[in-house]
Amino acid sequence: MQTLFINANDYVSPRDLHLALQRLLHLPAHYGCNADALYDYLSERRETVNLCILSHGNEDVASALRKCAMVVEDLGGSVKEL
Repeated sequence: MQTLFINANDYVSPRDLHLALQRLLHLPAHYGCNADALYDYLSERRETVNLCILSHGNEDVASALRKCAMVVEDLGGSVKEL
């Protein structure tokens, strides 16, 4: 199990959020930077991912983060807002 702490205030765009997820989750360089691509890669992993959300960031980043959180939950991980 891997737990990520996300402070979305650190990101100005959904792409920035996804690039951080790419780095934190060691996703390949061709990662598509969207919720569908995140689902594809996480569904292939044996390890579940948990998200701890420290802040939601601006409206666009918050929307992308909600989609990522749904992916994590759909794949058996947990999402907590701190």
